[in-house]
Amino acid sequence: MNIADIRGKDSHELHLDLQALRKEIFDLRFRVAAEEVAHTSRYRDARRTIARILTVLGERERAGASGS
Repeated sequence: MNIADIRGKDSHELHLDLQALRKEIFDLRFRVAAEEVAHTSRYRDARRTIARILTVLGERERAGASGS
């Protein structure tokens, strides 16, 4: 997911995506340890998407705090 897609979603959707990605990373860690994962790059992609989501949520929070 790129940053434009993330910015197009509302905060509630981003929190749901964040929760799903964190669960996916949790599952991937166990599957990598058991050597059951074919695409190990998915772990890296998920971590980066989480970082992007947290960045956008932080920007929105700071914009809301300064706008008050």
